[in-house]
Amino acid sequence: MRKIQLGYGFSCRVCQLRPYSRGEVGLTSSDPLAPPRIDPRFLSDQRDAEIILKGVKMMRRILEAPALTKYRHKELFSTDVSTDEGLMNNIRNRADTIYHPVGTCKMGVDDMAVVDPQLRVRGLQALRVVDASIMPALIGGNTNAATIMIAEKAADMIGAR
Repeated sequence: MRKIQLGYGFSCRVCQLRPYSRGEVGLTSSDPLAPPRIDPRFLSDQRDAEIILKGVKMMRRILEAPALTKYRHKELFSTDVSTDEGLMNNIRNRADTIYHPVGTCKMGVDDMAVVDPQLRVRGLQALRVVDASIMPALIGGNTNAATIMIAEKAADMIGAR
């Protein structure tokens, strides 16, 4: 959980842009107004944990650079942590999203696809999904522009019907 810190300073964070771990979205009940069950399963794949740990150690080395000395006062979240096990515990306790989740309604023609290339939900009539959830994989940049493109393409497909 992120917490606002008062004062001046700088921050840096490590992310696994294309994680191996896969989360899950499901129903909590048959009530359509009930909130969904969301389990991101952060770091459930050991490769992600290893990559993030390596990244945190590299980030620490970068932030210890002499050029940053006059700006650096203290590390806020893992000051007394020096072992890999301690860092990994800290990482697991603080892991979160970078706000670009995609892929819960994958588009495609394979058995795992939820929507077809025209964004129609497989097995249902008159229902399309038009958002970042149809991306089969996370893109290398911010998802905003790609999501706008998905919406523009959907508008064209729906208008041509």
